[in-house]
Amino acid sequence: MRRPGGWWRTKSTPEKVETYTRWSFHFFGVIEVFALGVSAYGRTGAGLATVLCLLVVAHAAVCMLVSSRALDWTRGRRPQPVRLMWTLVVVSAVVSATAVVIAERGPAGEVETAAGSVYGGVLCFAAGVITLGVSGRRRMVAVVGGFAVGAGLLTFPLEMPVLASVVLAGLVMVTGGFLAVTSIFSLWLLNAVYALDDAKETRARLAVAEERLRFGRDLHDVMGRNLAVIALKSELAVQLSRRGRPEAVEQMIEVQRIAQESQREVRDVVRGYREAALEVELAGARGVLTAAGITAKVTGETAGLPAEVQSALGWVVREATTNVLRHGDAKKVAVTVRLSGGRVVLTVENDGVAETTGDGPSAETAGTAGSAHTGGSGGSGLAGLRERLSAVDGTLEAGPAGRGVFRLTAAVPLPDAAAGAALEVAS
Repeated sequence: MRRPGGWWRTKSTPEKVETYTRWSFHFFGVIEVFALGVSAYGRTGAGLATVLCLLVVAHAAVCMLVSSRALDWTRGRRPQPVRLMWTLVVVSAVVSATAVVIAERGPAGEVETAAGSVYGGVLCFAAGVITLGVSGRRRMVAVVGGFAVGAGLLTFPLEMPVLASVVLAGLVMVTGGFLAVTSIFSLWLLNAVYALDDAKETRARLAVAEERLRFGRDLHDVMGRNLAVIALKSELAVQLSRRGRPEAVEQMIEVQRIAQESQREVRDVVRGYREAALEVELAGARGVLTAAGITAKVTGETAGLPAEVQSALGWVVREATTNVLRHGDAKKVAVTVRLSGGRVVLTVENDGVAETTGDGPSAETAGTAGSAHTGGSGGSGLAGLRERLSAVDGTLEAGPAGRGVFRLTAAVPLPDAAAGAALEVAS
């Protein structure tokens, strides 16, 4: 069973903003019910107040449905809710006309005020909601203006003065326009959040692609030159061999030497690609996290650590940072490097973890530092990190560490000489 609030923590930042926006639109309907429907009980008799309240509740329900479908249309999940919007127009007209009839034929006094509030209020809320389902400024202005004109025309059966009709139309225009602008701004903000999230994903993919291109260029520089030489010397050896010249053997020996040298250079390129300096990775993690708006705190000394230890822990920092950016919703990340009992202990903590239970995701996949890519020999994720650490007799632990906190701990033992040098540097 999921803990209370777990459904919220499992959402990404754009999904949270969308949920907030959607329920904000629904809250407009709640405001309409209380401001127009429930308030009628204090202005007129229970019978007429109940009728007005039911009309308002029905209108608010249609407004909620239209706003929800319009939001889905904006995100490209549903077609434009044209029929629902016309349904809202008809419902608004029916509720307004009924309110006019009640105000005209009902008992004089407070009932006119209650019915008049319902009459103008439903038109304002309808104008603000329908603008969610249209595109373009002109159409939005036309929607609000149409409701304002309709509000003025429907006052003629009440024999209201022309000035009062104009004032009422102006109020509908201003109030409906305010609700429309508020709704449109909320949608713009939601789309901006999704665009930023897509940009972050694109930036991560571009970083990976750039690294692959660099690796490809390095291999091309190494192999392209040597293969060209091998091809030329092999052709020369063939020609010499056909002529029975003993120099063919020397040329093939040279080809063998160049091939072996190419193997060595390729291994050097791959080794440089796989190795990660801990100090460099810590500085890079601080810069990337800060640029992403995440508070990053890095503490500890890395001087004097063996190259293989730095490489293994550097990969832990790189993988944890990548997953915090791509899969988490962290606000703070703390990275600590310390010496403890002849071991180097690296700890990465972040507050972007969704709480889970026994029937949910495993502890290792619950947090942002280990939520993705858990398989693959030598690849990324926890499995790949454990394989790298096992090469230096290291260990890796990952899982929730308190409410909303995910902790990844990597420990690598130090050789006796390296441990003594590192302790001297630390002291």
